Amino acid sequence: MAKARTAYVCAECGAEHGKWQGQCADCGAWNSLGEVVLQPAAKAAVAARGGYAGGAGAAQVTPLARVAAEAEQRLATGIGELDRVLGGGLVAGSVVLIGGDPGIGKSTLLLQMLGMLAARARGLYVTGEESLAQVASRAQRLGIGLEGIDALAETSIERILGEVVGARPQVLVVDSIQTIWTELLGAAPGSVSQVRESAARLVRFAKESGTSVLLVGHVTKEGGIAGPRVLEHMVDAVLYFEGEAGSRLRVLRAFKNRFGAVNELGVFAMGDKGLREVPNPSAIFLSTHAQPTPGSAVMVTREGTRPLLVEVQALVDQSSLGNPRRVALGLEQNRLAMLLAVLHRHGGAAVYDQDVFVNVVGGIRVQETAADLPVLLAVLSSFRDRALPDKTVAFGEVGLSGEIRPVPNGEERLKEAASHGFRRAIVPKANAPRKSHLGELEIVAVERLAQALQAARE
Repeated sequence: MAKARTAYVCAECGAEHGKWQGQCADCGAWNSLGEVVLQPAAKAAVAARGGYAGGAGAAQVTPLARVAAEAEQRLATGIGELDRVLGGGLVAGSVVLIGGDPGIGKSTLLLQMLGMLAARARGLYVTGEESLAQVASRAQRLGIGLEGIDALAETSIERILGEVVGARPQVLVVDSIQTIWTELLGAAPGSVSQVRESAARLVRFAKESGTSVLLVGHVTKEGGIAGPRVLEHMVDAVLYFEGEAGSRLRVLRAFKNRFGAVNELGVFAMGDKGLREVPNPSAIFLSTHAQPTPGSAVMVTREGTRPLLVEVQALVDQSSLGNPRRVALGLEQNRLAMLLAVLHRHGGAAVYDQDVFVNVVGGIRVQETAADLPVLLAVLSSFRDRALPDKTVAFGEVGLSGEIRPVPNGEERLKEAASHGFRRAIVPKANAPRKSHLGELEIVAVERLAQALQAARE
């Protein structure tokens, strides 16, 4: 018998190498190569089609003009925040990967989703980590009705696909992809080759059968989804659960979505009956101060298609170190250092000998430049120990020359602020609406940082 050929595949980029080496020559990652067993492509394709009925026939060139422009068939999950992140519901034949820290609620959310869908669509929960008794016990503890939910405890992809063909579910949940293995490879479950091949079989099945597949993915200690990076390229959507340790708040964010907005956000609260939707997250992220507090500023950020009111807190204190500390939680630390330099040069506030701590309340991470102006207002407020005027909101990008640059969707941000009772908004001049239709909200349009700081003192 001929000896099986092996190769070394990078867990980060999926590049193949003929021999092991410490660094991947394609992406530069260190200690990321793992050994896999190679097999002829024809043999793999025949085995893959043999795992379930309905293998695809020979492909043909088709003009796109002849392809029927049918609307995407979406299945509402019954969980509004999950539907928002997915772009309106599950698309038939789509594959969604959900990652997150252990115990954050991935399995709970998917089990609740199957419970909501039980009356309208047939669902199958495949578990590779728990017994069926454990799954049923958790469902009863969460108050989920067991009628209409099928379950399967199996890790072999061949046997899973064989059972799925007979059950014909509309929604298939696999928990988790790192436990699934195929008989075609000799590597251990969870290895690069096993995860990639098992995911490829599930993706092929979803596209050919029209079943919506949701995969649960483990994460590494660095916070990324375990397995080859090519796994994220194979699926249609990548969702990630975020949440601070000890906090009941959970944030579901879309990092990739072929059927909806990227960076869309869904907010949940964890309770004794599972995850509960938070339809108005702005009320959660805003702290309730009895009176205006120095070092606090409210901004309007935008996550996907949703504007959110978020409080930014800053603490400026005399430093006892030769190199003062710059700590940013929920913001990019390098951008904070740049903004402090702009504040010194164009705002006249020197904090080079001060420790500066900035935090976004609620554990949310703000990745857009609209946070520049509120961050500087919060820092200056703490530095001078003078609170900003009550019911004031701000947003805007700050340039290196001290100009206040506009941000996208300014009018929607102002409407969100007005709906929560804010009476004053400091915004870039280009974002100021031409006609005031925002009720009692006063718009203060600024072009330079000095104007914004002056408006904050009034």
